[in-house]
Formats: sequence, structure tokens, C-alpha cells
Amino acid sequence: MRYVETFRKTRDSVPDGFYEVEAAGLAWLDAAGAVRVPKVVAVGPRFLELEFVVRGTPTQPAAEAFARDLVALHDAGASAFGVGPDGWHGDGYVGDAPLSLRPEPTWGRFYALWRIEPYLAASGLDDDGRRTIERLCEALEDGVFDDDAPPARIHGDMWSGNTLFTPNGVVLIDPSAHGGHRITDLAMLSLFGSSELDVILDAYEEASTRLPDHWRSLIGLHQVHPLLVHASLFGGGYGAKAVRAASGALALL
Repeated sequence: MRYVETFRKTRDSVPDGFYEVEAAGLAWLDAAGAVRVPKVVAVGPRFLELEFVVRGTPTQPAAEAFARDLVALHDAGASAFGVGPDGWHGDGYVGDAPLSLRPEPTWGRFYALWRIEPYLAASGLDDDGRRTIERLCEALEDGVFDDDAPPARIHGDMWSGNTLFTPNGVVLIDPSAHGGHRITDLAMLSLFGSSELDVILDAYEEASTRLPDHWRSLIGLHQVHPLLVHASLFGGGYGAKAVRAASGALALL
């Protein structure tokens, strides 16, 4: 029997399902046979034990291979926008914030109702900022940002800290996996910067047949949600950044 070095995440107090939904998300991503994720060794209400991931040096070939794998993951699809991992019932989490996993027939409606509006109250925005976000939600619900791409199987929290370069390629950790839009993962990776970011984005664009021609101009739209989450959790300037991103999206109309 081969020994596998493991890493255990644990807390004395976490919400119900906190680690279980992460484990379900890792299994769902792994089932696509595309990106690499750590193997789940064991999971319980207060812990998650995973295969240990060894860090490596970012390289262009690894970034290009990861981009192609990410396209394959997204193309594995989901049954609806907002739906959670197979076999999971209930909502989830993005970081320490609650995350709705309620399906919707269109991306715009899902993004407005379950990714933007739930975080407005705690975001600390002034009245002008709230009105900007509300105008964006109206446009989203009207479908003006919808395209013909089907729901993608996305990681959901794919910032650089969850995108690990290893000696054997990129490994994704800590997912908030659900059915969403493929630009969402690319936008999250772009939000705080990442090693080989331009290589990943260019290689993804080359490999994908599902991106709209103007997809790069929509990155800010897909960053409104994580910025509002950060505003609700940490305050600071994240709320103002969310409003600027929303204004940029509205300027495209």
C-alpha cells in the first residue's frame, strides 16, 4: 500500500456542511477528468483531510497545459447556473461567506439574485454605490449580459492562492464549485494577479470555443461578486472597487 502524505484542515467551530461541501466540490471537479485537485482522504463536520500538495515553480508550459485543462473542466458542464456539486444538497461557501447553490435558467438572473444582491446589505456601500449595483442587477435580470454558452463546471474561487503550481503542473484547491460562467474563473484569477496570468488567459482563449469575442471586457462584471464578498467580510476599499467594476460593465451597454 502506497503511503500518501496528507494535510488536515480543521476548526473548532464551522458552519454545518462547511468541509463536506468542499469535499463534494473537489470530487465533482475531479470527475471531469480535466484539472488536478487533491484527493480527499477523509472528511467530517470539523475537518477535511487532503492529499498534500507540493509547491513548484510556475512555468509557461505548465500554465498553457493548465489553461487547456481548465477549458475541458468548464466544458464538462453543469445542469444549471448556480447548481452545486453532484450529490450535494443545500448551499455552500466562498471563503467564510455563505454561497447560494440555487439553480436558475439564465446566468444573468443567477448572478444578480444569488451572487450580487445577497452581499449588498453588508457591503457598506453608500446610496450612490448601491444604486449603481442595483442598476447592474436590473440589466443582468433583463438578460443583456447573457450569451449562448451553456452552464460551465467552475471552481468558483479560483484566485492565485487556490491555483498552485507544483512540480507536476497546476493543482486547484479550496473550491466553491458550482455551475456558472467560464469567465468567472478567469476573472477571479485576474482579480489579485497570478503567476503566468497572461499565458493562462491567452492559452485558454486559444483552446476555447465558448468565449464571446469581447470576453476580456466582461472580466470586471464577473469580479463584482468577489469584490462584494470581500467588502462584506473585510470592508476597506473593496466596496468602491465593486462599484467601479459595475460602472464599467454598465458602460458597455
